[in-house]
Amino acid sequence: MNLSHYFEHWSIVENPFKGEEARDDGVFARLGLPDAAGAGAGPGAGVGVGGPIAAHSDFEKILGSLARPSTSVVFGEKGSGKTAIRMQLAEQIRQHNLANPDRGVWVIPYDDLNAVLDCLHERTGESDAGKSLASMRLVDHIDALLSIATTSVVEQIIEGPAANAPSPVPSDAARRLRKGGRELIRDLLLLQAVYDNAEQAVARGKDLRRRFRVWRSWQRLVLRGLAWSGWVLPAAGAWYAFFGVADDAETLALTVKIAAGVFAAAWLVLAAKEFLFERGRLLLLGRRLRKQLRTLRRTERSLSATVGKLAGGDQSLLVLPLTDSDETRYAMLDRLKRVLRALGYRGVIVLVDRVDEPTLVNGDPERMRSVVWPMFNNKFLQQESFGLKMLLPVELRHALFKESSAFFQEARLDKQNLVERLSWTGSMLYDLCDARLRACRADDAEPMSLLDLFAEDVTGRDVVDALDQMHQPRDAFKLLYRCLSEHCSNVTAEQGQWRVPRLVLEHVRKQEAERVQQLYRGIRPA
Repeated sequence: MNLSHYFEHWSIVENPFKGEEARDDGVFARLGLPDAAGAGAGPGAGVGVGGPIAAHSDFEKILGSLARPSTSVVFGEKGSGKTAIRMQLAEQIRQHNLANPDRGVWVIPYDDLNAVLDCLHERTGESDAGKSLASMRLVDHIDALLSIATTSVVEQIIEGPAANAPSPVPSDAARRLRKGGRELIRDLLLLQAVYDNAEQAVARGKDLRRRFRVWRSWQRLVLRGLAWSGWVLPAAGAWYAFFGVADDAETLALTVKIAAGVFAAAWLVLAAKEFLFERGRLLLLGRRLRKQLRTLRRTERSLSATVGKLAGGDQSLLVLPLTDSDETRYAMLDRLKRVLRALGYRGVIVLVDRVDEPTLVNGDPERMRSVVWPMFNNKFLQQESFGLKMLLPVELRHALFKESSAFFQEARLDKQNLVERLSWTGSMLYDLCDARLRACRADDAEPMSLLDLFAEDVTGRDVVDALDQMHQPRDAFKLLYRCLSEHCSNVTAEQGQWRVPRLVLEHVRKQEAERVQQLYRGIRPA
């Protein structure tokens, strides 16, 4: 017998237990993530009042109140469902935003750190990636988050709302921002000038200024015009002095020459200021910015060009992130919040996940620690209308417990909705697997439970105990998949034995429990 015949008998349209990665798991997508219309794609799919039915029991604690975003710190083993929780959090926020269009929550996905860390490594100039990551600062993370959010906002304002964006802007975004006043537009232009990480940032800055009718001051335009055309007057005077004055009018010629010389000197000073001093100042400003913005791929010239279009007051040390001070970054975050508030978003949530996967980290606990630890700052984590959902590998939990009391005092993890270990009991795994089974059955199929797949001498407690030894959803799926595969390989289709006997369950349970133990001891890859 093969699995296709087996599933056909039970009216199962898709293998419920083949998924090992939430991002690629179609069953999880139907079970825990409803479609855009809010309706599930299969039996039992959808997000109810208490959250996704396939969610962990700590999901509500991790989610918190979306009306008042807060921080949560979660540690979990590989396969414990961290990525699934991140996707469920994003979907819950999406549903909240649909129901509350003027009180939404903006999502900043911070789960693909490759670009951020690669840029940091390149800027530090270190040959050893470990040394580069050890130099990571809190302001580097804030810069990266501001860049992700700003780039998305600017792109959607210019090109229109993106349906697949984590947080789409409203179709009348430009009108809302104009209604917010000149200060709000100034905030947006300042954020775009510094944090727009697109290759065409200079052109996008021009597009924004044109859309919002923001022009340079008339004094600046006059000085610019004089710098370009101020040579005309002294040149005309010199020509007149030498060729237009009669030979007997020496006094007039001398007067015209002196005037032409004065105008020429004034023009040279103005031209030197505009073409040498001003350009040099902006290039130096771009260089200082690039030195500080270590997680952004912007060139000095790009930063100089965009920042040079800002008002003079916005080019100062007190506004731009020209040092490693975090005060200018927090001010930039406040500007971002004001812009998002005008677009209908009253809060910001950052989803942190997969910190062990970047190429430069490669699962190394010490490198993960270097990346994550700067974010454990109470001032950063406890900002108003701002929350981080940090889904971290369990190796960092072990490192956390070795830290000093001073570190805990700064991080104040007692205020961060800490989940020390994302653990699953056998009963929780049974309910999860049972929900997946029901989600994979045909709409017109008769109701059944997970226990119905096993022989009559197998009790519910037997299945729960077997799943309890797996500890994680990924390993629970492997156990059940192997049970079905082992059973189908030992019987023929003619025998019509559609239930998995106790002997097969016990045999597979022992092998899978041994595999899980070897995995935890680090002597088995998966």
